[in-house]
Parts: sequence; C-alpha cells; structure tokens
Amino acid sequence: MSTVRGARERARIEVTAAIKDEARRMLAAEGAAKLSLRAVARELGMVSSALYRYFPSRDELLTALIVDAYDSVGAAAEEADARARAAGAAPRERWTAVCEAVRAWALDHPHEYSLIYGSPVPGYSAPMDTVAPASRVGNTLIGIVRAAHAGRGLALPPLPAALRPEAVRMTADFAEGLPPEVTAALVAAWAQLVGLISFELFGQFNRVVEDRATFFTHAAGQLAHGVGLPAV
Repeated sequence: MSTVRGARERARIEVTAAIKDEARRMLAAEGAAKLSLRAVARELGMVSSALYRYFPSRDELLTALIVDAYDSVGAAAEEADARARAAGAAPRERWTAVCEAVRAWALDHPHEYSLIYGSPVPGYSAPMDTVAPASRVGNTLIGIVRAAHAGRGLALPPLPAALRPEAVRMTADFAEGLPPEVTAALVAAWAQLVGLISFELFGQFNRVVEDRATFFTHAAGQLAHGVGLPAV
C-alpha cells in the first residue's frame, strides 16, 4: 500500500507542477486577468473536473503561483545575503547584494514579478497564505539593518513628529527593536526598490538610463544610506 501511495503522491506532484507551469505560460502570454482553469485544463489535455481536484478555483491556482513567486525571490534574496555574510561583507554591501539579487530575479522572471508587484488581478484578493512568503525579502533587509543597529549602530534618519506614531506602530508590527526613524525609512526604501525595478522592467527607463546595472547599484547604495547603514 505504501508503494501505491508513494506513486500516487509522485503523480500528484507531477500533475500539480504541470498545471502551474502551464498557468505561468498563460500569464506570460495573456496576463493574470485572463487565466482560467478551463483554459489550463484544455492545454494540458485534461477535463476541467480533473483539474478542479488539484485547484478548486482560479483564485487557489493564482495563490499557488503567487506563493511560488514570493518564495523564489525570497530565496534569491536570502541566498545573496548568506553569500555576502560568508565573504565578510559590511552591512551596506549586504544590502546592495540583496537588492541586486532581487533585480536579477525580476529580470529573469518578468511575468512572475508582474504577478506579485504589478497591477492587482481583478476580482482576486490575496489570502493570509501569501503574507509570510511576501515578507521574505523585506525581512532579509530588516535583518541586515537590525544587525548593523546591534553592531556599529545606525545614523538615524529624520522623522517628522506627525509621522512618529505611525512609525512606532510599524516598528511594533514588523521591525521590533529598531528605532522608529529607521522603520519609516525602511518602508520608504522598500517602495523605492520596487519602483526602481518596475521602472526598468516596464520600460520607463527607456531613453533615460542606459547603464542600468551601474545606476541600480548606485541607487541601492543610496537607499542603504537612507536607512542609516554605515558606509563601511
């Protein structure tokens, strides 16, 4: 019985992977808004009722693709930081390495990047299952800043008095132990990082920035400065 169960599980894993691969192909060709289970089933030569046993709805399939994308870019960020730490890199160098890894992932996976950082999919609301995967890149950057804060310290960015209560709340929610000034700067830096990558990926840098890799590295260093990371 265990042999049969193992074969069934392997078959389920293979079919699930095939469904997601076909769905990613459709995302690239037509966008997330036009993704449908019937179309995926048709391309795979399956009847719709069979596919529903793997993904009961379009939204569940979308959620699986979104979680996979977040986990993929999160792993790229974490691995870049691990390599930088192993090489003895300073906090700002670690930060830049992570940012460059996120950019490289986006350029290699433009349609998956668009799925998680582009326009919302009409009619889709992301469930809580996506929260932890979506936090991996941000948590990696927060970890770098937290390590610097515990070590040589941070240069605290300015924080308007009117923003302090919100910065205190954000710190309690996801950056415990950091000064509120730094938390507010981190959120701004995260938004700017996504904006930099999106501008490059979606063509807004055309005829504006030619040497985009060098420009991005410089901009990532500026973001590191903005959150208070020491230069060395």
